[in-house]
Amino acid sequence: MPQTHRQNIIYQAFRCYLRFFHDRVFYKRVYRIGVENMPAEGKPLLVTSNHQNCLNDPLGLIFTFRDRKPHILARADVIEHNWLTRKFLRSVGLLPTFRLNFDGEESLSRNESTFAESENSLIDGNTIIMFPEGVHQDKRWLGQFSSGYTKMAFEAAQLDDFKTEVFIQPACNHYSNYFGIQNEMILKFGQPVSIAPFYELYKTKPRTAQRQANELVYNQIRDLMLNITDLDNYEAIDFIRGFYGRRFATDNGLNPNHFPDMLKADKMLFAKLDERKAEQPEAVADIYANALEYKKLLTESRITDPEVGRNATSGQTAANLFSLIVLAPFWIISLWPALFIYCAPLPITKRLKDKMFEGTIRYTMSVLLTIPLFYGLSFALVAIYANILFAIIYIAMLPFIGIFAWNYWQFAKRTCRMVRFRRLSADKRQSLNGLRKSIVEKLDGILGVGG
Repeated sequence: MPQTHRQNIIYQAFRCYLRFFHDRVFYKRVYRIGVENMPAEGKPLLVTSNHQNCLNDPLGLIFTFRDRKPHILARADVIEHNWLTRKFLRSVGLLPTFRLNFDGEESLSRNESTFAESENSLIDGNTIIMFPEGVHQDKRWLGQFSSGYTKMAFEAAQLDDFKTEVFIQPACNHYSNYFGIQNEMILKFGQPVSIAPFYELYKTKPRTAQRQANELVYNQIRDLMLNITDLDNYEAIDFIRGFYGRRFATDNGLNPNHFPDMLKADKMLFAKLDERKAEQPEAVADIYANALEYKKLLTESRITDPEVGRNATSGQTAANLFSLIVLAPFWIISLWPALFIYCAPLPITKRLKDKMFEGTIRYTMSVLLTIPLFYGLSFALVAIYANILFAIIYIAMLPFIGIFAWNYWQFAKRTCRMVRFRRLSADKRQSLNGLRKSIVEKLDGILGVGG
């Protein structure tokens, strides 16, 4: 077998392994919407996306492509974060870019080779992924774009004397939760923007051409994602989205159990809140203040909204406790090796100044180190004490056993919160229920829900 063919088989097997644990284990479900919008393979394609969850964003995009092997330009300090991250990210196509604010002026010259390589790769019909915001946000909103990505697109076209059509593909990502595992993720792709109509303008007014192309791309990404622009009230809006969003979705004919529908509902909810804020500023400000007060009371009581919203009864709590006891032996068995794999990154993640790195560190460390180590050890032990066939079956089941262990733990935490809610005084429970009901009624009133 030729070496290049053997290397390709190894690479594809490695990608399948990485994608499986990304799409099925690390995340509960990954939705990829609008993939059919992308130009055919072989067309120069520059994918641009919002940036909210550190390196989870590029990983989700990488696994969208089955035939292409895209290169991703990312902050050098992110790629070089530690030796394990560097080894993994470079192996899946990430290239470092150096920035003045992060790496110093003397490092900027190192970008020349990266950009030259990327532009040549792009005009040859390959795929490049960039995040024009430059840094990841810690909130669901869209920052301003730098001009680097449009500069690259036009300079790539210039390499071929503007004979080849270069496309910029708007994309966005959205997460049900930034932290932990078994969350849901959405990757949405808009309509590709051809920069060919701007070629003539670029020859005489390059910055104008870049600015006009950027406007088309930026507006699409803004409309694809949840863009909460009211940053002064972000905490209240995000909290309202969490406990009122399902009611709002249902009232608007959307399925609250379907994450893409919830993204639509959240976008509609913020748009309406922002509209009502302009029309009824005092009423909306009162709702936001009440929401923050409610959130504070929940935090102090160490419970969450579902316990109040569902008004957890003694019978429900007892049923949950019984289920936990019955399933406890299976959970204890499932902790090998799931507990060790999950806890291994904690010494690193606890020291992180930027918590948005947590998911990246957890996934990277798991797929490169702890999963191969503990799965290999498990296989060897079962093969020795049972047989090879049973060992293979056991290893195939381990990811799903690990998911059971995680879900049991989440169920246990929910049950503990139900117990805390039942242990609150009757007056405290009544106060929480009353405040929640008041907020919902006010929201229903200004948003026309249930009318």
